[in-house]
Amino acid sequence: MTPLIVLGAVVVIVIALLWWAVATYNALVKARTQVEASWAQIDVQLKRRHSLIPNLVETVKGYAAHERGTLESVIAARGAAASAAGPAQQAQAEGMLTQALGRLFAVAEAYPALKANQNFLQLQGELGNTEEKIAYARQFYNSATQTYNQKIQTLPTNLIAGVGGFHARPYFEAAAGERADVNVRF
Repeated sequence: MTPLIVLGAVVVIVIALLWWAVATYNALVKARTQVEASWAQIDVQLKRRHSLIPNLVETVKGYAAHERGTLESVIAARGAAASAAGPAQQAQAEGMLTQALGRLFAVAEAYPALKANQNFLQLQGELGNTEEKIAYARQFYNSATQTYNQKIQTLPTNLIAGVGGFHARPYFEAAAGERADVNVRF
């Protein structure tokens, strides 16, 4: 073999390795961006949920004003959920909010006039629709997170991930209270 052929082979190998490193880095950036975008979708739906709650509380307050403790717990849980940051903290705060809303709907059961109120029914329907969107967004986020985490932990991609500063992302897990069966009656 001539030195020119060896040099050509080395250049081809170096170019192939550089191309692979760039392609791998770009794939990791794309996966990380997908995780961030899917988290943003959860955030949008949670903000929608949080904006519905004050109207729901006001509607219930008109019929069940003496249920002050329940109403205050919903408002406090909403405040905590609105200020939570990151999937782990957000999941815990949303679990507390879900429990508080469950107590609010249980209170509504005792007031037939409230259950028949059009505004209450509309808000309840919108909240149910939003809950479905939140569930889908969480599922999409966890799927994107799984793909991303697998990429940064498997060989040989983990070599580029380590050098590029890519770190595992947490899943959006249900809080302990959300894992229990929910008894919903309308």
